Amino acid sequence: MTHLRHAADRTETLRTPDGAELRMHVRGPDRALRTVVLAHGWGFTSDTWSAQASRLASGSGGALRVVRWDQRGHGGSGRGTAPITTDLLAGDLALVIAEAAAEGPVVLGGHSLGGAAVTALAAARPELFGDRVSGVLLAAATAGGLDTTGPEFPLPERAGGAAVGTVMRTLRAAPGPVEAVRRLAAPHSALWRAAVRRGFFGPDARVADVAACAQQLHAVPADVLGEHHAALIGHDVRDRLDALRGVPVTVLAGGQDRMIGPSHAGELLRALPGARMRTVERAGHMLPVEAPEEVSALLAELCGVELAPL
Repeated sequence: MTHLRHAADRTETLRTPDGAELRMHVRGPDRALRTVVLAHGWGFTSDTWSAQASRLASGSGGALRVVRWDQRGHGGSGRGTAPITTDLLAGDLALVIAEAAAEGPVVLGGHSLGGAAVTALAAARPELFGDRVSGVLLAAATAGGLDTTGPEFPLPERAGGAAVGTVMRTLRAAPGPVEAVRRLAAPHSALWRAAVRRGFFGPDARVADVAACAQQLHAVPADVLGEHHAALIGHDVRDRLDALRGVPVTVLAGGQDRMIGPSHAGELLRALPGARMRTVERAGHMLPVEAPEEVSALLAELCGVELAPL
């Protein structure tokens, strides 16, 4: 049985070299068998991993410790002063590992933007993967190739990519007017929730999950959304993933994902021929929220731990 003091999050703050204060949530014993470090996606918060934090910490009988944090400018974390790149986010991930998982092996879970941070870390710090990082889950993730504006893409994809790019540049350049418009669509409004459901979820999405994610996305400042989107578009480490070939990797995709489509999972598998592929056919982009038990089970498997039945 998990001791009561390990059954709830302990909130900690980590300060980065450029002054960003990252809010971390830690659950489970300090001397766990493994630490699971979870990085969330673009526009959301570490709350998207709350089901996994609860399930892994309580269901493992104290074998696992779970650490999740809000990315820069998201949730309770500050923006800092450094330009936003996936290399910077990878550096944040390395700091979180060093601070909150100082000893023992670590399993990383990256969703969307968090997956880009994980792959950027593998490219920049390959020495961490092996004895230190012993397993990786990449959920709705990419190692690069999100920019569809090049001439090699069909015209509809180029047009779509250009339109999204224009919107994101506006978020970065004129956040004030954008925020004024955003305030007209309250996070609890039917219009906003419908847009979030359409963009991020599959057909079986639960109303409460859509509402929670709609509120998270609405709370992230416009310029932060634009900056992190530019980082994602510029992210490309597809030829620098050798470090991930030395550890077990599971690639998880949503069959209805409109944000990062199945082709990106295919590219990861081509780069990592030893990786295991799993698809949740009726899920969209928000896999930790839409398929909480399946995601928890995959993380537990990477940890070599069998979770107690619900």
